[in-house]
Amino acid sequence: MPSPALTYNLLSEACKAGGPSVLVSTTELAPAGGPMASVAPAKFVTPGANSHATYAYEHRFVDGAAAGVVILDSKQSQLNRAEAALAQAILDGVDPLTRVPHVAVTYRRDGQPETFTDLTLPHRAYDGHVRAGSVAGKPSTDHPAYRAARDATPANARALLDFSPITLAYGGWDATRRSRQGRWRSALVGEIVGVLADQDLDPRSTPLRGGARVDPVAMQVQLGRASMIAIADAQRGELSPRLYDKIVKAAKSADEKSAGSTSASTLGLGGIPPTLEQLAGVACTRILRTHVLSFATLRQIRFGAGPDGDASCRALVAALALDGLVRADSELCLRANCDLVEAGPTRVTIDRRAGAFQELEPLSIVAADELLARAIAAAREDAGVDWTGQIFAVDGDPDIIASTDDASEEG
Repeated sequence: MPSPALTYNLLSEACKAGGPSVLVSTTELAPAGGPMASVAPAKFVTPGANSHATYAYEHRFVDGAAAGVVILDSKQSQLNRAEAALAQAILDGVDPLTRVPHVAVTYRRDGQPETFTDLTLPHRAYDGHVRAGSVAGKPSTDHPAYRAARDATPANARALLDFSPITLAYGGWDATRRSRQGRWRSALVGEIVGVLADQDLDPRSTPLRGGARVDPVAMQVQLGRASMIAIADAQRGELSPRLYDKIVKAAKSADEKSAGSTSASTLGLGGIPPTLEQLAGVACTRILRTHVLSFATLRQIRFGAGPDGDASCRALVAALALDGLVRADSELCLRANCDLVEAGPTRVTIDRRAGAFQELEPLSIVAADELLARAIAAAREDAGVDWTGQIFAVDGDPDIIASTDDASEEG
């Protein structure tokens, strides 16, 4: 017998007192290259003076026993992927996502506008780019709509729902504010973990893999000081200040025995011989992607619309969170050397309390959009919520964009 679909009525009931605590989505994944293929987990940097890249290893309870796992995609990263999927759908003009209110910060780089939204900025409505910007020539922090959104509390979050609902769905912390800091935990959390094939693996001894760079012109390029500096000067507008200084310093400090010549590797010229210097992949016996949507979290929030109206507002936030989840899950694109495939169907269950669970049919993108459209209509009818794609447009501070540096150092 097929599992029932996740309907709006079920979502609405889950947002009322005494309803289900959570909805859980679980998918078994596998390396695209087969069981013998390793996968590249997410990298993290250790703190301290001797910081270095590493993987995040944890112990979990898998198949009835403790097991070592590695984080392939963290909770923060999974939410970022969901947000990026929603942002792309809005740019593509997908209804009903084009009706979702959001914040947009626009900078001008070389005379061209660049816009970033609360769906892509790390701190969502409370992001520093929003706070540092201006609206109609005045600080954005002085705007009544922004002040109201920042003053929202779980006792009445209506202003934030109308201003930046993604902050309610995926969380936010107004950490820089002196008082009345908004702290919203994400209603949706998720991650991808791999169960280590080698349960005796010492996290301190992760093996390294080889890397190299072949330059078809020459494996070694030695340039004189004047040539190095001249090439750096010609590209100065495209180089990061730190890299430019590194190139010039290398040129000026060339060993006198080499007649003033030095390696042009900092300019990206010449090859790199094969070396073992990068973290190797990890073999996994199982890979699990799990997401939890907490109705219990949403039920702590009120919107000043009475019990039924508040439930409709919560269902609206839940539908938005689910739309992002479904869209992100449809694209298994993590990072290089971590190509995955689905090893089986996604299993969706909803908590029926007292140890009972009901299995539901997984949402498709079409079904998720229809669920969101239904939630928007219900919130309008029950609580007067009017989502018409409102944008809180902020002009980015020009000093910030002038000080940015995205370039990485080569060599």
